[in-house]
Amino acid sequence: MGFQMNEFLPALPEIFMLCMACSILVVDLFVTDRTRGATYILAQVTLVAVFLITVTSWSGEPVLAFSDTFVRDRMSDVLKVFVYIATFLVFLYSKEYLRARDIFKGEFYVLGLCGALGMMILISAHSFLTVYLGLELLALSLYAMVALQRDSGIASEAAMKYFVLGAIASGMLLYGMSILYGVTGSLDLAEINQRLQSVDNPLVVSFGLVFVIVGIAFKLGAVPFHMWVPDVYHGAPTAVTVYIGTAPKIAAFGMLMRLLVDGLGGLHPQWQDILIILAVLSMGIGNLIAIAQSNIKRMLAYSTIAHVGFLMLGVLTGKESGYAASMFYTLVYVLMSAGAFGVIILMSRAGFEADKLEDFKGLNERSAWFAGIMAILMFSMAGVPPFLGFWAKWSVLREVVAADLVWLAVVAVTFSIIGVFYYLRVVKLMYFDKPVQSVALETSTDMRVALSVNGLAVLALGIYPGALMALCISAF
Repeated sequence: MGFQMNEFLPALPEIFMLCMACSILVVDLFVTDRTRGATYILAQVTLVAVFLITVTSWSGEPVLAFSDTFVRDRMSDVLKVFVYIATFLVFLYSKEYLRARDIFKGEFYVLGLCGALGMMILISAHSFLTVYLGLELLALSLYAMVALQRDSGIASEAAMKYFVLGAIASGMLLYGMSILYGVTGSLDLAEINQRLQSVDNPLVVSFGLVFVIVGIAFKLGAVPFHMWVPDVYHGAPTAVTVYIGTAPKIAAFGMLMRLLVDGLGGLHPQWQDILIILAVLSMGIGNLIAIAQSNIKRMLAYSTIAHVGFLMLGVLTGKESGYAASMFYTLVYVLMSAGAFGVIILMSRAGFEADKLEDFKGLNERSAWFAGIMAILMFSMAGVPPFLGFWAKWSVLREVVAADLVWLAVVAVTFSIIGVFYYLRVVKLMYFDKPVQSVALETSTDMRVALSVNGLAVLALGIYPGALMALCISAF
């Protein structure tokens, strides 16, 4: 019995999340539309509880469980905590939006929790098998969430595109894993890393590596595997878009670290070159095409692609300080993205999505406070000091320069300057244009408080980024 408890204790947050998701699914069968708020409350209580479980059972040394297929370490704990925070914010921001469109259903919260469970498994994966299990649990939850608004043709189309492209990418990832398994004879990431050092056929290994990176690049939304990002961001209900644009990015970073660093760390010179190409293409195409967008959700989708390019810069250095910088960048991006989509949800109402840039005209006259919050978020995304986004970009650029890749840092700064244009365009519309409509912003108090805290957190952490950066450094 003691052995069994030792096996299960590292996965206690995952076990609790699974039990609660199943329980909420059953409870939701017995609630009416009038009492649907109970499902929402249970989902939020679950996230708070799993947060407390993870923090109170914080592990000092890495612990392996389930025949070494699952690992609990400092990095996994930090990433999971931010997955809970991001998912909590998404549920809070989405409540009134879902009610107004008659899609305030238990499925949204159950799928959201199952997706979070998939992220947790992915972050703690120590085997190809566990990576794929977590990835597919997350992916299937996202496919269903995108298609949640069944009477919307654009949402159904986005879900179908996402599903087909996601299936292809998953197949490529699985093919790459099967090649590496065939070469090394192991699914364990640590064993694979050791056995790759003595493989006689490097060409086959390179072939498998490329397919694995294709799968990772798709999940991150890196160019040229980015085709799904703008369509899904635009087509999905904004409540789902804010979910896709936040917590799964943390899980994708976790997958990148587990596969490339833990499993294929010995092949760093090979995957470094591939990541450099992906990063440059993502930063370039993401920032340039974002300029041409008139829909703010599509603009933020291409912005995401550009941020993914920056995220890769720290990882490709192959150093722990670089990994910490990339983690810092990921967490900062998720915080900014949650706030930006939160403002879009705040401005929307039944029959009006507020997803066009012109909808932000004169927001300062309608609500000076939330125009200020959105301005903070846009300045931060643009990387303007002293906002948090500046420190995120500075941290990864510093690591790139330290790795003697000065030319790459110059390219990144150039594309970052280009990207400032479309972020400041939103600020210009809010403060210098006349409002298209004068309808007051109506939403719940908890939404207003959470969004204000989100925006102010970006400002406060920009003034004092040391605490978050120290947390990221401690993860490695």
